[in-house]
Amino acid sequence: MPARYDAARVRGLYTGLSDGWTYLNAHDTPQLAERVAAGVARSFRMSTAVASFDVPTGTHSARPEAGRLEGHNLVDSARIAVADLVGASADRVVLGPSLPALYQALAQVISPLLRSNSSVVLSRLDPPVLARAFRGIDAEVRWAEPDLGTGELPAYQFAELVDGSTRLVSLSASHELLGTVAPAEEIFDIVHEKSRAWTLLDVSSLAPYRPIDADELDADILGIDLAELGGPQVAALIFRDTKMFRRIDALSPERENSGAGQLETPVSAGLAGGVGPLADHLADLVAGQKGSRRRRIVSSMTSLQGYLDGLGHDLYTFLGTLPAVHILGVTGEAAADATDNRLPRISFAVRGVPAETVHQRLFDNGLVTTLSPRTPLLTNMGVDEIGGAVTVALGPFNTSADVEHLTRVLASLA
Repeated sequence: MPARYDAARVRGLYTGLSDGWTYLNAHDTPQLAERVAAGVARSFRMSTAVASFDVPTGTHSARPEAGRLEGHNLVDSARIAVADLVGASADRVVLGPSLPALYQALAQVISPLLRSNSSVVLSRLDPPVLARAFRGIDAEVRWAEPDLGTGELPAYQFAELVDGSTRLVSLSASHELLGTVAPAEEIFDIVHEKSRAWTLLDVSSLAPYRPIDADELDADILGIDLAELGGPQVAALIFRDTKMFRRIDALSPERENSGAGQLETPVSAGLAGGVGPLADHLADLVAGQKGSRRRRIVSSMTSLQGYLDGLGHDLYTFLGTLPAVHILGVTGEAAADATDNRLPRISFAVRGVPAETVHQRLFDNGLVTTLSPRTPLLTNMGVDEIGGAVTVALGPFNTSADVEHLTRVLASLA
């Protein structure tokens, strides 16, 4: 049974919440826990110092690397922390400054997988900046389309999109603005039945709400943007097996046969130093736990999921009772078949009220939200016709009082 989640205690881990604002913008700018902020500050101070080490005493003791700086240790620690976050080993982790940069690097090195008439399958549910990385590769690009009524990604279409020519299938585990969760397991079953393609899954929007297990997700490569979890601007790709590195090119000749190093792009040591504190913070969301950091992360995130699932249910229910509020992918006949497998993130409009006015009214009442960006998917779902939308996303520190406050302000508009 998951340990009890204490939201009041968790709020105390975020010193930035003392300014009086109600932050409902976890999709755009997650709050930084004090442990993460302090870890980054310390790392920037110490990254250029010579790393401390124990003096070898035995005949067979390993000698430390001469001149090794603390920054190298910080990057190594970041790999280990990412491995703990997703249940992998550190030698399968590739770090980078951002997920788009890592996707672009991956697109450059997978040419050995491509043959004449190869194809890749991308999803229009994904952030456009990620899909853009693969548009220039030497292969036919096929697109999986989301349902415009629900914002969900139907799995059945992959049976037609994927065939023996397919070398890569890339999708996001969830939508960053709508909260929809893709049926990744069902999709990957189809992919494996129809081809030998590699599967790439972006879990950045899912990881703040649910425990991630790389083996259970069954993707060949996971992508994660740690900033979306309230961490530093560092991202990672996690490969299913280190043998996969032998099948790709290196970004430069001197990196040949260097494992994860073949693909790695430089990251700031100071920022990398915040990844370990992020993992520690997530492991301690529930107090009093014992065991390895990985075990505590799973336990804490399982408790967080239960808490936020309940809070998210209230968010959908309360706003759904306001007649003038339209929740994208949920409200209306076109969304009648929508599943309830959603994250506590919604984009909504108020009938007859421009989104800018809604956003300003919320801000005037101390609620920090965002105007929904005009992505191709939201445009096709009719956002422009209804005057734009506002996006709300809950974080680990939000409470039922925050949802009630949001509902009251919107009711005054409607």
